[in-house]
Amino acid sequence: MAKVVTKGLSPFSQRDIQEEIVIRNVDGDSGASEGARRYQNPVLVGIVLLVSGISVAMIQYKVPTIMTNLMGIFSMDAATASWLMSIFTLVSIFVALPAGALAQRFGARRMLVVACGIAILGSLVGLVSETSPMLIVSRAIEGAALTILTTCGPIIVQQNVSPEKVGTSMGIWGIWGCLGSTVAAVLTPTVFGMWGFDGLWIAFAVVSGVAAVLVLVFIRKPPSAPAAPEGLSPNRHAPQGSVPAMSDGATIVEKPRYRDMFSRDMFLFFGAFVVYNICMLAILAFVPTILQMQGFDPTLSGIISTAPMLLSIISSPLFGVVSDKIGRNKPLLIIAMLVMGPCTFLLYTQTGPLLWVGVFAMGLLGMGGIGQYLSGFTKLLPSPDLASVGMGVLVTFQGVGQFLGTFFVQMLLGPQLTEWWFAGMVLMFLGFVGTALIALCRLR
Repeated sequence: MAKVVTKGLSPFSQRDIQEEIVIRNVDGDSGASEGARRYQNPVLVGIVLLVSGISVAMIQYKVPTIMTNLMGIFSMDAATASWLMSIFTLVSIFVALPAGALAQRFGARRMLVVACGIAILGSLVGLVSETSPMLIVSRAIEGAALTILTTCGPIIVQQNVSPEKVGTSMGIWGIWGCLGSTVAAVLTPTVFGMWGFDGLWIAFAVVSGVAAVLVLVFIRKPPSAPAAPEGLSPNRHAPQGSVPAMSDGATIVEKPRYRDMFSRDMFLFFGAFVVYNICMLAILAFVPTILQMQGFDPTLSGIISTAPMLLSIISSPLFGVVSDKIGRNKPLLIIAMLVMGPCTFLLYTQTGPLLWVGVFAMGLLGMGGIGQYLSGFTKLLPSPDLASVGMGVLVTFQGVGQFLGTFFVQMLLGPQLTEWWFAGMVLMFLGFVGTALIALCRLR
């Protein structure tokens, strides 16, 4: 007669149960349960998702370097033209939660492919646009695609990668925005100069099409979770945070409750994540202008503002590998958050060696937190069944942080964008607040 035994089960991970349930025969032999999950290579998953993220991020960031050209083509003033980028942030706040629900219903892999298709649709709408409102609508469609992709990528990692390697895969996936913005900044002027507006919009749409094919080919559909062995029924009355007992003495996680996701630790985590995004957008959106107002060459100011994002190519995967080795995210997140505020202050107020100290510290330490926030969030979830909806909530808070990183920071800088010291000090203080929030969060 077979008996089910469990080892080292966590009340917060049904995947642990699926991996650790062992069927023991009467004579003492043991074998893996039939439903044992086969995970994919974490590097392969990370790279394929990275390509899909870069493809949509290229579409997002194809506008800034040719903004003046678009103003001429569509007869836009500066205020109207600014919506070509701002609409992305606004759309994410409203689309993230539905994106999570759709990923839960139809599957994250399928929705990621749909996101690439929506990005192509938005590009086609932009291609036939003849007025600035229509172009802005096309950018909103592209923004919806970006939000869906941002929501679904981490879910795929959680479903297809072994829990011990999630940090590695998230670290690779997490740099998609930084790389996508850099690739777009480099390629957009050249492609626009060679093929014009139509050629640029078509070329970047084709890249998204290729990314969708790669996802279909290389990312497997996640296997269904194995059912609990017959005769075992969860105790739904176990106290929160305990491991519910089964009728034969084995354990299983109780059915997840959505309200469990909105706990004290979750709100601390979300608060730190909002601050992280405020600091990051404060750099990307305003540092080039601040430096140019102080006499920097436009090209050099652009390099300085994007250098921390480029350095994330090193720091984010490295932080991911380290987190897998030590089995913890919190120490790395504290390090990342601790430098974000002071580095933002240095980039806002310095023009000499301290400016470059801020650039390298943010790139090599602060940007390492990108993947850590994603993998850390999956550990905070009370159940992997909440991953889809939970990721939608996380991306909503990301959108709030990015919106504040442009709207709120612009208020701090004043109407002439000259209050650099005041804005820098406020942002440094916010960075320390974010550090305190993640330090108080009960996250491994």
